[in-house]
Amino acid sequence: MRKKLLLLTLLLLVGTGIFLFHDASSGISAYALSRRIPKVTALILTGFSIASASLIFQTVSENRILTPSVLGLDSLYVFIQTALLFFGGATLQEKSSGSGEFLFSVLLMGLFSVLLLRTVLKKVQGNLYRMLLVGIVLGTLLRSASSYLQAILDPNEFLILQGQLFASFNNINTRVLTLAAGLILLCLFIISRHVQELDVLSLGRDNAVNLGVAYPVLVQRMLLLSAVLIGVSTALVGPITFLGILVTNLARELLKTYRHRILLWGSMLISAAALVLGQFLVEQVFNFNTPISVMINFVGGLYFIFLLIRENRL
Repeated sequence: MRKKLLLLTLLLLVGTGIFLFHDASSGISAYALSRRIPKVTALILTGFSIASASLIFQTVSENRILTPSVLGLDSLYVFIQTALLFFGGATLQEKSSGSGEFLFSVLLMGLFSVLLLRTVLKKVQGNLYRMLLVGIVLGTLLRSASSYLQAILDPNEFLILQGQLFASFNNINTRVLTLAAGLILLCLFIISRHVQELDVLSLGRDNAVNLGVAYPVLVQRMLLLSAVLIGVSTALVGPITFLGILVTNLARELLKTYRHRILLWGSMLISAAALVLGQFLVEQVFNFNTPISVMINFVGGLYFIFLLIRENRL
């Protein structure tokens, strides 16, 4: 198992090295690195964030084909961007494209998740599926509101919006990169303190309660951390829906373990390596004609269908 983790680490390091130093001759190496280092940092941070959020969310929900997107966070991000452009125009959105908008987006996603946890989970005494249902309904409502606003947007502003609704690593806002890194590392540190409880939680709610896990408290804490991680990655680069399903299930198939300390590292390494190598293909093979989110969602969507078919056969 350690050999597999070392191989995944080596894959990430090799992919990072290729991404940073390809075609970097001595004359342009300084400029090339100044552009590529922030980009590869954002790729790794996003990979770590999405993988860890998806893994703990699947453990809490006891379902391997769910991601935090079912809480409606992606739909909320789309609505925030659409409303900001609709009511403020392109000029206001450009002025607020720094840390202010980043914190505003993350704060709204966090508050949205807290409201779900406080108003739904508390009333139904930990009924997670009721919360998921409410999240899906609210996500559908936000998507409908976004579609309505987009339909009456100015065509030029709509084109600007479309470019923002696809995950992109081409123009990383370096002003928020440090802030995003701090939030992600803080969440990962808190998660690392609960990995043993997550191992027990994977046995199911009843077994976890019988073994002394404070189930409602742990579930709310993990869901909140998952929402913050997804909120940070989405506000940083945009929504990537199927990446979490893909990397967490690949980590489980590869590592063959229930221990979250190992699964967490494995899924984060796979996720970061996939993003780094995928972005390299986008730039060098597809010449920026295909966003990386489209590639990942295509592969992840196929894998999602495969998981559904396999579950039905079992």
